[in-house]
Amino acid sequence: MAGRDYKRRRKIHLPHAGIVVLVGPSNSGKSTLLERLVKEGVIKRTEAVSSDQFRMLVGDDEYVDWKNRPRSEADVIYAEYQQVSAKAFEAMEAMLATRCRLNKLTWVDATHLYTEDRQRLIHLARKAHVPVIAIVLDVPEKELLERDAQRDYPRGRQRVKQQVQQFKRTLRNIREDGFDANYVLKQPDELEFVRAANPLMVDMGVGIDIIGDIHGCYDEMRELITRLGYVREGENGLYRHPEGRKLVSVGDVSSRGPASLPCLMFWQQHCAAGLAYMVDSNHGWKIARYLDGRDVTLSHGDEFVEQELSDLEQEHGTETAQRVRTDIREFLLNAPSHLVFSRNGVRQVVVAHAGIRDHFIGKQSKRIQDYCRYGDVDGTDEHGRPVRKDWYVDHTSGECIVWGHDPRPYPTIVNDTVNIDQGVVFGGMLTAWRMPERESVSVAALQDYAGDPDSPLKRWEQRRFAPPNLRKFKEGFTVQTGSRLDVSIQGEVARTAIDTFSHFTVPLEELVYIPPTMSPPPVASSVEGYLEHPRDAFQYYRSQGVTRMVAEKKHMGSRAILLLFRDQEAAKQRVGRPMLGNIVTRTGRSFFDPTTEQNVLTRLHSDLIADGYFERHQTEFVLLDAEIVPWNLKARELIASQYAHVAEASLMDRGTVLDKLREAEAAGRDVSEWLQETEVKLGNATTFRDVFQNYCWDVKELEDIRIAPFHTLAHSTGTFWDQTHEWHMEQNREFARMSSFMMETEYRVITSEADEAEVIRWWDEMTAAGHEGIVIKPETFRTWNGNKMIQPAIKVRGRAYLHIIYGMDYLAPENLSRLSKRKTSKKERHALMESALGMEGVERFVRREPVERVHECVLATLALESEKVDPRL
Repeated sequence: MAGRDYKRRRKIHLPHAGIVVLVGPSNSGKSTLLERLVKEGVIKRTEAVSSDQFRMLVGDDEYVDWKNRPRSEADVIYAEYQQVSAKAFEAMEAMLATRCRLNKLTWVDATHLYTEDRQRLIHLARKAHVPVIAIVLDVPEKELLERDAQRDYPRGRQRVKQQVQQFKRTLRNIREDGFDANYVLKQPDELEFVRAANPLMVDMGVGIDIIGDIHGCYDEMRELITRLGYVREGENGLYRHPEGRKLVSVGDVSSRGPASLPCLMFWQQHCAAGLAYMVDSNHGWKIARYLDGRDVTLSHGDEFVEQELSDLEQEHGTETAQRVRTDIREFLLNAPSHLVFSRNGVRQVVVAHAGIRDHFIGKQSKRIQDYCRYGDVDGTDEHGRPVRKDWYVDHTSGECIVWGHDPRPYPTIVNDTVNIDQGVVFGGMLTAWRMPERESVSVAALQDYAGDPDSPLKRWEQRRFAPPNLRKFKEGFTVQTGSRLDVSIQGEVARTAIDTFSHFTVPLEELVYIPPTMSPPPVASSVEGYLEHPRDAFQYYRSQGVTRMVAEKKHMGSRAILLLFRDQEAAKQRVGRPMLGNIVTRTGRSFFDPTTEQNVLTRLHSDLIADGYFERHQTEFVLLDAEIVPWNLKARELIASQYAHVAEASLMDRGTVLDKLREAEAAGRDVSEWLQETEVKLGNATTFRDVFQNYCWDVKELEDIRIAPFHTLAHSTGTFWDQTHEWHMEQNREFARMSSFMMETEYRVITSEADEAEVIRWWDEMTAAGHEGIVIKPETFRTWNGNKMIQPAIKVRGRAYLHIIYGMDYLAPENLSRLSKRKTSKKERHALMESALGMEGVERFVRREPVERVHECVLATLALESEKVDPRL
């Protein structure tokens, strides 16, 4: 029977978040109602707060009795009670503000009989963009007095009557207060309270495909949807994905382009069928108001929608046209400001047309609706165009925000926000962003429909070389890379890197790539007497599922990045000034003095042109990662101060000690143990001297310089991360054929244990002859184990070479034991992060992204290099 009574209750729908203000005199049943709702599971206990609760938290006492006190005491106690009560309300409202900002629902249990008390809560909710409703408990005075008499601490007959009189005035005015809804209840027990779900929250399901601004480009839209795997089915011809994925539009599906009406009808029908979603947008809102009969001036392509509707009426009649108008009007008027897609109950992606602030996410208000339509605008420029602020700089809440509105030539990922308006109507591309894959798919526009000589894409191209906004970087920043690795840079190291840029590096528009650091084997050597051994690198890659590897000879020279342009005009388009190219160190500085650099570049350029390299590959430039030898070409001061002097002094000192010991031995003293130890140490000093001298020779003319490229990083047509290292080695052989400056690099392919044994033999021979060692790499430049990128390269240095790194006596058992405990984890993390940053920066350069976008990758790499890592690793 009780169950049937419960079902007959009238339902009151509560908001998913915001404030529920209980209004009523003392004893009207506010606390009782809340207790019932908690027991029924409608609200959590933490969602109910009361003024009595906060009075106790602030003032300790549940009730203060001043009525039976002498006047001198009563006045003091009452004044203190009033002060506690005021502070209790301050504390309660501060907590309410916090919960509202977090988009939580809170019931407030207090009398709220005065307009100013209710207005404070309404203002608080409006400021946080959450709804606020009033639930008014209208209980007869007689019943209130009876309940008061039964309380442990009665309020008193006079006070109850005063509250009833004030309540009657409140009841007349409460509809004027400005609540989103108010309910006057005489019998709360006869009502059922139902929590509403947040209409902006949607479960992602198996996946979604978010499509950027379409602007009436219907053919491109259908091509993209088909490429995404959607199939047209059924009598109604709607598109469905075989896996159950759904389409999402960032808005602006109409205006400017050739087929706005078909695009609008497509999205209206697919959203009505539950196959798609669409958010509000500036063009959509304008069309909606026009269809709703409001005074709107149609411009910027919106007038094409009006024309298409007129054409529809002429072709199919007034009735059909009116039906389409009604459907589209309702569809556009009800479009949400934004949508939040979740997985496993956790927010994953936010779709908003022009962007959204973090504290707006999941909330709805006129302010938020306008912000999502138009973005963060700071006035207009001299041409009357809106000046857009970089709202995404402050995004920290973790969700991926996908937006459009501001056309850019390519999908732009900044701070976990993705712009997917690629200006299809201006002749650019139409882009979809796939979640949870975080991948973009684009189709090219069939033509430039807008024909605007001052289109956003053209303006974007003109702004490519604008100086970076340093505010984005100096307090720290995060770079999202295509290697599924986000790299966060702290403010302190970011400022150090900015200082390096401003004083030492080549101009930032010419600095495309900083090569990553490289880790030695990540575990202590499994071979006795060695600090590093190829076997440990093989074992690492095998454990990561790699079955094919490449071992390359490691040249002992100086790392250099070579950027060579086809001609000076190509350079002007890419870096903003005419030049043949540049050669930079791994710290971004010029490798050579200006004269030498120009001579080397001229010779290289002449060699490549003579061989037809640029024409054969249809490229405007080639970007190479290389080693330039001899070592002393760049390391002359280092060699003189840290190696030559140390070697000379050690040989002299140890030689003298050895001579003295031999004299002592000849005199009949037993110094055999000291003699043996000193002979070993003298041998170590000799090895130390011979090792670094192996890498040095006099450079008297250009022909004495050799360049060993080992990665062809990119052409203007694309990057080469997915090519095998064998392919890269073959390219290097081709360069060596083309130019006498270039030299080949020896390498071995490893597919079996026999290959591993052969590489170890090769490494032993090579390092015994004084060479540095080898670099072992997986088959391809970028290799994954599941969704995790693994080390792109591991260096294995020879025993002799490591004398100049760890000291001439590092092989002494006690030293080797200590060094075998070295920690490589930070070096490994840096190698992965810098590799991801380098690849991302080159890809951005190839896509002709603005200098600032390439710069942030280079800046982040330089910042990582300034962090403290054992330099010997």
